[in-house]
Amino acid sequence: MLRAESVSFGYGDREHAFSLDNVSVTIADGSLTGLLGPNGCGKTTLLKLLCGVLQPVRGTVTLAARTFEGPRPLHSMSRRELARHVAVVPQETHPAFEYTVMEMVLMGRHPHLSQFQLEGPSDFAIAREALAATGTDHLADRNYMTLSGGEKQRVIIASALAQQTEILLLDEPTASLDLGYQLDIAALLAALNRERRVTMVLATHDLNLAAALCDRLILMRGGRVLAQGPTADVLTGAKVRELYDVDADVEFHQRSGHLIVLPVKRLR
Repeated sequence: MLRAESVSFGYGDREHAFSLDNVSVTIADGSLTGLLGPNGCGKTTLLKLLCGVLQPVRGTVTLAARTFEGPRPLHSMSRRELARHVAVVPQETHPAFEYTVMEMVLMGRHPHLSQFQLEGPSDFAIAREALAATGTDHLADRNYMTLSGGEKQRVIIASALAQQTEILLLDEPTASLDLGYQLDIAALLAALNRERRVTMVLATHDLNLAAALCDRLILMRGGRVLAQGPTADVLTGAKVRELYDVDADVEFHQRSGHLIVLPVKRLR
């Protein structure tokens, strides 16, 4: 379980510069949680707090890992130790050098290696398994930068899988992808959550992606949490209006088997 309790964070010195204010969220073990909200609402900042990249000004973020006796504050853990429990898939990845796909995935093994230790046979086996799980094993020898957007995203997810963490945080994993790749990534994430019990937090602007994938949602606006809970309870027309100032129909779609959101008009 990953929990933020009364967390506040700001990028400036003044109170009005705070991007998160008194936010409390709980990410249950094995859940797939969607993080929704307009631009600038604090989604990415919250993800950075949940993975320990940022430290809250007020409040605490704790991790109750399967190997811990009890919850531990993230600030008490080294970056290497934390990276053995929480992996991050950023919106975009631009490596400084021309790495192969296999080299990119092997980077996920770094938290498990000591300083100056090279990857061994077991690390390569884990990397190959991660490539196979994401359907990218045939790309192992390709230059990462020559891949399509969808292929790159699956490779970065493979690298996160190679970390062998319990928790995966994803920031806009389907941004800028065409419809086919969006469906591929959605199916991959659903399978990883279902078959491997990987706990996931998914920040996205795609309400229909969240409706299709997530069992729980956190709605944010202006650095605060408006609502959180089961998707069917939280994703309503009234909440979409409150969140985006948009009139929308939210209905269950029989063929897809989940809620769909149809924006109608902007209210402001």
